[in-house]
Amino acid sequence: MPTRDTAWPAGTPCWIDYGAGDMDGAKAFYGDLLGWTWTGGDEEYGGYANAEKDGSQVAGLGPLMAEGDSPAWTTYFATDDATATAGRIRDAGGTVVVEPMEIGPLGTMVIALDPQGHGFGLWQAGEHTGVQRYNEPGTLVWNESAVDDPASAQRFYTAVFGFEWDAMEGMEYATFRTGDRPLGGLGQVQPGLPRGWTVCFAVASTDGAVAAVEGAGGKVLHPAEDTEFGRFAVLEDPWGAAFSVMEVSGD
Repeated sequence: MPTRDTAWPAGTPCWIDYGAGDMDGAKAFYGDLLGWTWTGGDEEYGGYANAEKDGSQVAGLGPLMAEGDSPAWTTYFATDDATATAGRIRDAGGTVVVEPMEIGPLGTMVIALDPQGHGFGLWQAGEHTGVQRYNEPGTLVWNESAVDDPASAQRFYTAVFGFEWDAMEGMEYATFRTGDRPLGGLGQVQPGLPRGWTVCFAVASTDGAVAAVEGAGGKVLHPAEDTEFGRFAVLEDPWGAAFSVMEVSGD
């Protein structure tokens, strides 16, 4: 039962949220799939709600920010200084879409694009410290990005966050870290699979999750397969947003 109630170290993927065109539908879909309940949704915060698993916050959900946006998951990286990190994003060739914005006492948010046009966020924690449960069924287990030019992307994220990279043998894929523990991964875009940052949720049964998604009107982008890390599948929700699932022990 991995839990955390303090701010995450800088550079760690610390929060995820979903931009929804159908708030009620998305709440029902992800709530049923991952066992989430919902809190918040106040007008003061634009209707933004927090998903909880067994009483701990695990993800966010809010209405789409701009007309023409598509439903999608966003990965946020922890920062101790949102303004300074936003400056490094610009210096490294990225674009800051939403400048550092204080969300009341909760923290400070930034939305950015890397030089290849893939979106991500920054979160400087206040009262809201990010994900409180992880690596167990119904919670976040991994974040990764698929890009056209992995070497260029590695240089960008190293300049912004100080990442070190460990290539995986036989794959066009590398994990990143700021210490000893891998924090996520980055690899080459594969045909038919999503581009940019995606989220992976731990589930008790990958095959069960695939069946549930298909039954709710979603799609399978990469069928379930066994890997050295666990049984894995890439899916798409009924509104076209991609995510992955990975089977982990519920112990």
